[in-house]
Amino acid sequence: MASPVHPSRRRILAFAVALPIALGGLSACAANDPLAQQARAGDNKNYVAGDGSVTEYAKDQRKPPVAFTGTLYDGKTVGSASFAGHVTVLNFWFASCAPCRVEAPSLKQLHDEFAPQGVVFYGVNLRDEKGTAEAFEQNFGITYPSFNDQDGRVLLAVSGMVPPGAVPTTLVLDKQGRVSARILGELDKGTLKALIESAAAE
Repeated sequence: MASPVHPSRRRILAFAVALPIALGGLSACAANDPLAQQARAGDNKNYVAGDGSVTEYAKDQRKPPVAFTGTLYDGKTVGSASFAGHVTVLNFWFASCAPCRVEAPSLKQLHDEFAPQGVVFYGVNLRDEKGTAEAFEQNFGITYPSFNDQDGRVLLAVSGMVPPGAVPTTLVLDKQGRVSARILGELDKGTLKALIESAAAE
């Protein structure tokens, strides 16, 4: 017959169970930042996956327009000044990132839907050589261009918005080139669609 659990022991057990749950809810604290935890894990997956969290920024809380000049894989130079007047989607990715592969069809579908409305899509590839990037794009039927950002120029321009190594991350820029929304991690198609529509309606 099992021995009865002393009340104080019962409280300790309850605390031991509740503590991880409570800590899990404090993702805003640096000590329990899921991105930081993954970076420290050393599990060799070569990317840090966001948790899919979505942040929208009110018009009066947005930072100044992003400012950079980058090079696409076809060699063309594109400056962020060209984004003015258009809602722009920037998706940070690389070919061996599993969540990037999962979300690629959704990005293609959204691009095909919104391009006729003037919404601009760019990929920002952080690691791949041209051949690898092009093979990925061909495999998923992606027709919008990507920056070859192995030098981190585009990433640096959005420092603070895209945690280094947090891939995929997707930014929606308003018509002034300011970040209006961010998705950390694998995106949900319906969510990104709503964010694009919201920025386009402004």
